[in-house]
Amino acid sequence: MALLDVKNISKLYSNGTVKALDNVSLTVEKGEWVAIMGPSGSGKSTMLNIISCMDKPSLGEVVLDGVDISKESSRNLTNIRRDKIGLVFQQFHLVNYLTALENVMVSQYYHSMPDEKEALQALELVGLGARAKHLPHQLSGGEQQRVCIARALINHPQIILADEPTGNLDEANENLVIEIFKKLHSEGKTIIVVTHAPEVAQFAERTIVLEHGKFAREIKNNS
Repeated sequence: MALLDVKNISKLYSNGTVKALDNVSLTVEKGEWVAIMGPSGSGKSTMLNIISCMDKPSLGEVVLDGVDISKESSRNLTNIRRDKIGLVFQQFHLVNYLTALENVMVSQYYHSMPDEKEALQALELVGLGARAKHLPHQLSGGEQQRVCIARALINHPQIILADEPTGNLDEANENLVIEIFKKLHSEGKTIIVVTHAPEVAQFAERTIVLEHGKFAREIKNNS
């Protein structure tokens, strides 16, 4: 059974006159790495928001790990997001007065109990063990993004969702982040990356292209 099955979803705004998504379907198997691309306004961020339980489709179904999240209450969606999903954002969303280690432990706190040793291991996984006590403003953009990845991984999610994870990074840091995703994929993690960059999407097993809120095409990648 697929880990994620998106069935004919639409997202309507302005009394149904604007369609951010229009009858889009997508299936993602466990352990698969999928990229979602498209121009600005194509619906890719809306799709990610729905998959991540931060929004609901107006029509259609979204089944994540056997649960139809399109029918769940807001409270249940919060719990599903906490327990099953690891989120990586373009804007990092780190707490500026907490250290890198504490930012990772915050995610643990909302899930179960903070565990400093485990949080430090997550930072070491992304090459930041030596920077654990640094505040966000003492870290480079690439280091902050790696803290975000450690935070996303700490609760052992079923699926990792990344929204333009290299959008604010220079080429060197972009490559570092891609290498982390490649390692996670090799370990069997399920990953969906929304990106505008073909050089990022090429590392996924396949790329889904959206245009004007609709499924446009699928590209099989050779990486």
